[in-house]
Amino acid sequence: MVRDSACDVVVVGLGYVGLPLCAAASQTGLAVVGLDVDPDRVRAVNAGEVVADDLSAAAMGELLGAGFEATTDHAVIESAQAVVLCVPTPLSDGGGPDLANVRAAARAIAPRLGRGQLVVLESTSYPGTTDEVLAPTLEAGSGLRAGTDFHVAYSPERIDPGNPAWGVANTPKVVGGLTVACGRAAADLYRRFVARVVATAGPREAEMAKLLENTYRHVNIALVNEMAGFCDELGVDLWAAIAAAATKPFGYQAFYPGPGVGGHCIPIDPNYLGYKVRTLGYPFRFVELAGEINQRMPGYVCQRIARLLNDAKKPVNGSRVLLLGVTYKPDVADERQSPAIELARRLDELGADLAYHDPFVAEWEWAPTARPLAREADLDRAVADADCVVLLQAHAAYDLARLAATAALVLDTRGVMDGATVERL
Repeated sequence: MVRDSACDVVVVGLGYVGLPLCAAASQTGLAVVGLDVDPDRVRAVNAGEVVADDLSAAAMGELLGAGFEATTDHAVIESAQAVVLCVPTPLSDGGGPDLANVRAAARAIAPRLGRGQLVVLESTSYPGTTDEVLAPTLEAGSGLRAGTDFHVAYSPERIDPGNPAWGVANTPKVVGGLTVACGRAAADLYRRFVARVVATAGPREAEMAKLLENTYRHVNIALVNEMAGFCDELGVDLWAAIAAAATKPFGYQAFYPGPGVGGHCIPIDPNYLGYKVRTLGYPFRFVELAGEINQRMPGYVCQRIARLLNDAKKPVNGSRVLLLGVTYKPDVADERQSPAIELARRLDELGADLAYHDPFVAEWEWAPTARPLAREADLDRAVADADCVVLLQAHAAYDLARLAATAALVLDTRGVMDGATVERL
C-alpha cells in the first residue's frame, strides 16, 4: 500500500507527548499538522504559547515557522499519509483503564480513513489495545480492513519531561505492527525523524514493553521507599548505603526513596498491566503491593514532619510548614499526581499553617474544596519564617546550601541537602 499525500503526518492530541512529536518530525522536514478537540489548546499552540514543558517559546516559534498548524478539523485526516494518536489514557474511577479518548479518536478518524494510510497509537495501554480496540473501531467506521487496506501499529511514547539529554529524536522508538507490512510502514515513518527504531513481533510486545519499563521503576522505587522507613528506625543512613551499593559495576541499579510517585506514568501504568493480568484470573500482588507502598509515602513523610516538630517541642497544629517543589518531578511545571497534594491534605487535617514555593507553579490548587495557595513571593523570608521546611523537589533554581543555612528545620525527601538542621528521609 502506497499513498501520495499532501501531509506527512497528523498528530492527534497536542499535549506533553504530541507536541514534542510534532516538533521532532517537523525539524526533519516532514509536513506536520496537529489535531486536538480542545479549541483553547489549538488557539494557544497556533499563537506560539508555551504549553508543554519541553518546548520553549523559541521552539514553538521554530515549529510554527516550519509551516506547522494546529486545528480542530478532522478533515485534515483525509490528506495525511500517517495519523499518530497521542491522547490521554487515564484510569477510570474504579482504577481500571479508561480508553474513552482512544475510542473517540478512532471513531473520529475512521470515516476519513483511506486506503494506504497508517494509524499509530502511542498512548500507554494494556497489551491487546491496538488489535482489540483500535483496529476494530477503525474498521467499523471506515468499512476497510486493518492490515490489508490500511496499516495499524503501536509505538509507545517514551517522553521524559524536563530531560535535556533524551528527547524524541534520540530515544529509541519501539514499534509493533498489526502485520509485518504494518510494522514496516510505521518503522519507515519513525526512521525519518528518530535515530533508532526497534521493531517488535507485534503491537502486544510493544505495549508490554512500555508497561514493563514503568512497572520496573514502580517496584524498585517501592523497595527503597519501604527501606526508608526501617532504615530510619535502625539508625542506618539509606542514602549512604545506596551510594555504596552503586559502586558495584554490575547487577545493580540505584533507585532512591522519596515522598511518593507522581506524573502520568509510574502511578498509572502498572494498573493497566494489573487489569490485564486479572482478566486471566491471576493475582498480581507483587506490583499491587508496590503501589500500596508508594501511595502511603505522603503519610509517612507527614509522620516524619510531626516527629521533627515534636523534637523541637512544637505541635503540627499551628506550625508553619513550607513545602518546596510541588510538581511531580524536578524542573517541570507538571503537577499531575504529585505526592505533594496528598501530603498537603494530611498536614492541613493536622492543623498545619501551610505554605509553598515552586518556581514553576504560581498558584497551587492542592485540594478541590480548598482555596488555592499563592506561591511565597520571597523565598528567603519564607524559609526563615517556617517552623519546618520540606524539600519535595530539588529544582535547579534552589540554592540548597543557602536553604539549609537559613531554615530552622528541614526534612529533605530527596537526599540532596546537608547541615545541622537537615534530616534526610
